[in-house]
Amino acid sequence: MKKATALMIATSFVITVKAQSGGPLIGADMIVFNAKITTQNLAQPEASALAVKRGRIYAVGQNAEILNLKDNNTQLIDATGRRLIPGLNDVHLHVLNESNYNYNVRWDGVPTLKRALEMLTEQAQRTPEGQWVKVIGGWSPYQFKENRHPTVEELNNAVPNRPLIVQYAYNRAFLNKPAMKAMGLGTPRFPMVPGTVLEKDKNGQYTGVIVGYAFIFLALENMVPQPSPEEQVNSMAYVINDLNRFGITSVNDGGSIKGYPAAHAPLQALIRDNRLNIRFPFIDLQSGDADGISMVEADIKAITRIAPISPGENIHPTMVHGHEYEGAGELLRVALHDYENFDEPAVVINADTMRHYIEEDVSQLVKRRIPFRMHISYNENISPFLDALEKINRQTPLDGLRWSIEHAETISPENIERVKKLGGGIALDDKMALHGDAFIKTYGTEKALQTPLLRSLVNSGIPLAMTTDGFRASSYNPWIGIGWTISGKSVSGSVVLAQNNRLTRAEALRLYTLGAAWFEHNEHEKGRIAPGNLADFVLLSADYFTVPEDEIKNISSVLTVVDGRVVFGTGKYSNMAPQLPNIMPAWSPVKYFGGYYNTK
Repeated sequence: MKKATALMIATSFVITVKAQSGGPLIGADMIVFNAKITTQNLAQPEASALAVKRGRIYAVGQNAEILNLKDNNTQLIDATGRRLIPGLNDVHLHVLNESNYNYNVRWDGVPTLKRALEMLTEQAQRTPEGQWVKVIGGWSPYQFKENRHPTVEELNNAVPNRPLIVQYAYNRAFLNKPAMKAMGLGTPRFPMVPGTVLEKDKNGQYTGVIVGYAFIFLALENMVPQPSPEEQVNSMAYVINDLNRFGITSVNDGGSIKGYPAAHAPLQALIRDNRLNIRFPFIDLQSGDADGISMVEADIKAITRIAPISPGENIHPTMVHGHEYEGAGELLRVALHDYENFDEPAVVINADTMRHYIEEDVSQLVKRRIPFRMHISYNENISPFLDALEKINRQTPLDGLRWSIEHAETISPENIERVKKLGGGIALDDKMALHGDAFIKTYGTEKALQTPLLRSLVNSGIPLAMTTDGFRASSYNPWIGIGWTISGKSVSGSVVLAQNNRLTRAEALRLYTLGAAWFEHNEHEKGRIAPGNLADFVLLSADYFTVPEDEIKNISSVLTVVDGRVVFGTGKYSNMAPQLPNIMPAWSPVKYFGGYYNTK
């Protein structure tokens, strides 16, 4: 028996050796080498090469050992010594609202008001009769050298013969004379949403300046010409390409105006054509309906009766986490929305109203195991929200259900601990980087320097992410916010974050990678350059860890990889990226200016 066993082992060994030596090598799909890789894997913090197979990283190490994994079909990419990081994950921005992206002039990153006004004049000359010239958020007056808003007179001079709207975040809008006439400003045709103020001059005439909150600006958007379905799909392709440009490989859409499934039609068109170049989890925001059902009830109806989908379900046919439902939010009820307009004092919701509706709405979500995310900016509103959530948890245990507060600019240390105890997370945003100067004018420098409590939040160990909240309340460029958390400076160059309230570069990067992945239940697949992780990574235009602090905001990608495929490239890598379709419409501002300053 022993002889027979020995013979079997020997025979097996010979067969195995022959198979290994004589069989074909199955090589990597892609190898990137000569890189400075920040892995965020504590067991292997740095490397110079990685190998990809079937959309996942399967080997990380030094050049020689990883290059040994190539075969004749392997795509080899020489990083030429550039910094390589895990792909950025923006878990709160509003991509689906940008189906009209190609219709808009983007002022993101424009350094002077003079150039911004010139862009309007140039665009007006090619905008056809019947269309508008539009700037819809993403910019700040403090980014301009002039450090101010445009005047109505400047806007009328820049665009005298086409309707023009310039929207600043969700705080105010400027209309020129043709736009005032088209919208019926001052007449019953104009949608006077509660809280809206129409500015008048000393003679009692409307100036065209509108001050208000989010819903007035959303109403105005419905009054301008809308893109065709084909133009919406085209816009979505260009939006995603611009996100890839800054190294964003995953997003979590924070709720769209139209809601699921209607708002997802352009996305589904890209998926059908295998052109979705970003992972796209989403939360759903519904507006209720004519029958008077609440926003939460409308969301439950949408996901159970209109287009059934389960929390955590991916409906992309081929890409992991490609199009995945992550729950309800960011707004659960209009009456509880505390608009973050830093030009004005905080919107404080009646505490009893907050407690009542949260108990009513969130209980329905908890029973159905639907994750939820709630927009709350101010600590005064976070306290009663947590009162209600603690009561719900006693009656209907959260039991590990993931939930989060979005924004939380002025959350207190006590409420940070309450969130942590309830198993929640906090998705911060970088609006203080763009609008911190306005915050100082309203609340003072001392408060601004500790807004938000970055150091306390990181030290608390609470699940935490940094986001942009782009494309309107803020810019979609994550490097603006990353730079702010490290340097403490806003886009004006003003110090708006105290020295003891800033982050290290490693900490800031984690908030856009590993920290963000928690909000999608993906922390074991995203955020690291490590075997088993998804092959989403970025080669940077400058070395994030050595470039001067003030230059971090200028970083972008030279090569972005999603799901093991190159989706964006510039310079020597430009030929590796898929070609964008011809832009629609032909007069699109994005065609001439790009979606971000100096990217055309």
